[in-house]
Amino acid sequence: MSNKFAWIMSPNKDWEDKKELITTGLESGIDHILDLNDAENIRKVGNFNIISNNEDSDIYLIGIDGEGDNSYELESLNESQDIVKAKEAKNAGKVVCAYIEISDKLHEQLAVAIGKIVDYIILVGQDWTVIPLENIIADLQKEDVKIIAAVKDAEEAQVAIETLEIGTDGVIFEAKDFAQIKDITNLIESISSENYSLEDVTITNVKSLGSGDRVCIDTTTMMKPGEGMLIGSYSKAMFFVHSETLESEYVASRPFRVNAGPVQAYVMVPGGKTRYLSELETGDEVLIVDNEGNTKTSIVGRSKIEKRPLILIEAEFEGMKIKSLLQNAETIRLIDDNKNPISVSDLKAGDKVKAYIDSSARHFGIAIEENITEK
Repeated sequence: MSNKFAWIMSPNKDWEDKKELITTGLESGIDHILDLNDAENIRKVGNFNIISNNEDSDIYLIGIDGEGDNSYELESLNESQDIVKAKEAKNAGKVVCAYIEISDKLHEQLAVAIGKIVDYIILVGQDWTVIPLENIIADLQKEDVKIIAAVKDAEEAQVAIETLEIGTDGVIFEAKDFAQIKDITNLIESISSENYSLEDVTITNVKSLGSGDRVCIDTTTMMKPGEGMLIGSYSKAMFFVHSETLESEYVASRPFRVNAGPVQAYVMVPGGKTRYLSELETGDEVLIVDNEGNTKTSIVGRSKIEKRPLILIEAEFEGMKIKSLLQNAETIRLIDDNKNPISVSDLKAGDKVKAYIDSSARHFGIAIEENITEK
């Protein structure tokens, strides 16, 4: 399941009464807020993307200003003021979000029609049922639009995000209390978490090499023992490289760090994609993986490239040959078949370690079904 997101709809309260709710939303990871009146105050709280019908908004909103199609009985799509406004705004180069209340079949059709024009569409159900949401998701699944369901709580959010397996791309809710904000953001985080099945691969050869440019990834996350990243010279097979969470007689632990590998290696990032280690910069996202294959997203705080001695790790899985390069140091560890860290300096032929095996090849970091040979 692809990454989901949550937006906040600013509550209809005085600024002082809603300021703490908006701050809690930002602290919980929500950086988009629908607000028609308090943009200046909101920008003082933090770096939000503001969705409103004001011309200087980050995302231009149509359909909520009392003049759109939700304010009167729509008789045909040809009469839709919102479709006209959406086309005008897109032609003017704006990022556009439509707000549609699904009150009848015609408004459902309007949602599909306008969804082919705008960047985002917020769907509001007066008496919400799953059926119209299913229809709209099915009709727009091939369009380049993010579908957002208006919900009241985490229970409604889960229904929306899991509808038709694809689900909506996100949810929006009016912030009412701290517990509601936390419940919904925790749900989004858990649903968006990807899982990678880790296989036991058998080491066939370990060989010291010369020096090369190695990338060390410092993240903004304090990792625990049993966590690391998926790293590999091949996109089809990536070793579990353990974080530097363990103490050693040579260096102190650095629980925010993964000593990843040489510049040409791949690292798994959110969305089932890969990046070259050499590409990573401050602010990029990477996936932290635990020894069960569960993941969470972390942000790169720093990426260091230094010349270091390298070691070649060769393995085999069901007739597939797997190779990767890592720094040749006692502090660099993989995970063995008992889910315990093992130093590359202790590896020998016959040992089993954890790796992710991908049956798909990749182009530009995206998995596709194609035959590609990597040696």
